[in-house]
Amino acid sequence: MNILYYGDCLTIMREHMRPASVDLIYLDPPFNSNRAYNAIYKDETGRPLPDQIEAFCDLWTLDEERERAIRQIPVLMRDAGLDDEVAESWQGWGKALRRTSPRLLAYLSYMTERLLPMRGLLKPTGSIYLHCDPTASHYIKVTMDAIFGHKSFKNEIIWPYQTGGRSKRRFSRKHDVILYFSKGRAPVFNWQAVGVPRGSKKRNNMKKVISKDGRTYYSIKSHGKEYKYYEDETITPTDVWSDIAHMHQRDPERLGYATQKPLALLERIIKASSNEGDTVFDPFCGCATTLEAAQRLGRKWIGIDIAIHAVKRVARVRLGDRCGLVEGRDYEVRGVPHTMEGARDLWKRDKYHFQKWAVEQVDGFVTTKRAADGGIDGRLYFALPDKRELQSMIIEVKGGKNPSINDLRALRGVLDGDAALMAGLIIMEPLGATKARNFHEFMAEAGDMEVTGVNYARMQLMSVEDILEGKKFNTPGVVGRGLAQPKFL
Repeated sequence: MNILYYGDCLTIMREHMRPASVDLIYLDPPFNSNRAYNAIYKDETGRPLPDQIEAFCDLWTLDEERERAIRQIPVLMRDAGLDDEVAESWQGWGKALRRTSPRLLAYLSYMTERLLPMRGLLKPTGSIYLHCDPTASHYIKVTMDAIFGHKSFKNEIIWPYQTGGRSKRRFSRKHDVILYFSKGRAPVFNWQAVGVPRGSKKRNNMKKVISKDGRTYYSIKSHGKEYKYYEDETITPTDVWSDIAHMHQRDPERLGYATQKPLALLERIIKASSNEGDTVFDPFCGCATTLEAAQRLGRKWIGIDIAIHAVKRVARVRLGDRCGLVEGRDYEVRGVPHTMEGARDLWKRDKYHFQKWAVEQVDGFVTTKRAADGGIDGRLYFALPDKRELQSMIIEVKGGKNPSINDLRALRGVLDGDAALMAGLIIMEPLGATKARNFHEFMAEAGDMEVTGVNYARMQLMSVEDILEGKKFNTPGVVGRGLAQPKFL
C-alpha cells in the first residue's frame, strides 16, 4: 500500500524501510526552510508569520546536533562501504567549510546523513534525482559522487525559467539544477516514454519539406550534408528542460508552497526512470507533487515530511481532493500517534519528535533545536483585531509523568519576559484532582486577555489525552476589523 510518513526521513529510512525496496527517488530538499513554513502558514491564515518564526525554522546552524552528525559521518561512510579516502576527504572538507561557510557545512552534513541510507534503499536498477539551485549544487554533486560513485552520474539537468527579477550586479540566476545518478550500471531509462518530437528541433533557417510518403520534416544542409528532422519521430530530451514551464502564482496546481514544482516535471522523471507498478520515494514530499504524479502514472509511492501541517494538507487536498484517494483504503499515514499508547511509545523512542508532534497537533510551530530553548518548545500564532502581525502563544511540552508546579513557574517567567501574549503547557497524563486544582489556581494568577468581549486565559494547560480528542488551546482567531484591542485584567 502507498504510505505517507510523518517524521524525519533519516529515522524513517533507517527504522521502517527495507534495503533495495525503491525503484526511484526524487528529492527537493529544503535549503531555506523559513520560506516553506511561512508559505504554509500564510496560506492557512492569510497572514505571514512574524520574523520571530525564523528562530523556529532555521535548520542550518552548527549546533550540538549538527556537530555530532559531522563527527559521525566518516563512520557512517565506512559502514556504507565507502573507501576510507572518501571519509578522510569529508573530514578535510568539513574543516575548510567550518571557517568559510558554517551554514553550508550544516546543510551538507544534514544531506550527507540522509543520502547515505538512500543509496541502500535503491534497487540495482534504481535512480535518484536531486533537485537544487546553483547555491549548493556543486557541493551536493561532489557529495553524491562520493556516495553513489562518479561513474553513476548520468546528468546535470538544467531547468531554466524567466520569472522573477533581474540583477544589475551579475548575470541573473535563472535556472534550477537536477542531479541524476543511478544505483548500478543498467538503470531503468525509458527514453521513448519521455521523447520529444524530432520536429521540435526546427530552427528559423530550416526548410519545411513534405516527403513523397506524406511525412513532414525540416531540412538543413551543413558541410555538404543534409540533416532531416521528422515531426512524427521522437528523440531523447536534452539535459536542458526549457519545455516545462515553472508554476505561476495563479496556477490551479499551486498549494501555497513557494518552491512547488509542476506535475509535468515529476511526470517526466517518473516516466523516464520507473515502470508501472514500481515504487517511487520522496523523502521531502512537501506538497506531494511527486506522490500525485506517481499515482497518476500507476506507480506505488512513499512520501515523508517532517511538518504535520504539510502531512495534513497532503492527505486532505493532494491525495483526497485531487486524486480521490481514501486513507486506509488507498494509502496509510504513519508516524502520527492516534492513541495514548502510541504517544507514550513515541516519547520513549524520540522525545524531540514527541515534542514536535504535540506542538504541531495544536497548530503550533516547533523550534528545530533539540535542547530546551529558554522554556519555549514552540509557538502558536493567532490574529487580533487591528493588528497586522500575528501574535503568539509560547508552548512548552512535558512528556514525563510528573510535571510539577515549578514547571508552571518557569513557564510564567518566560511569558513575562517574552513578547508573547499567552503561554500553554502540554503534559502527557491528565493531572490528579489535587494537583489539577493547584495548577489552575497558579495559572489563574497570570490573568485573562479580553478580545471583543471574550476572555482568554493567558496560561493554559492541555494533556495528550485532550490532544487526541481533538481539543485545542483557547485563543483568539482571525477576526473582523475595527474591533476593540485586547486589555489585560
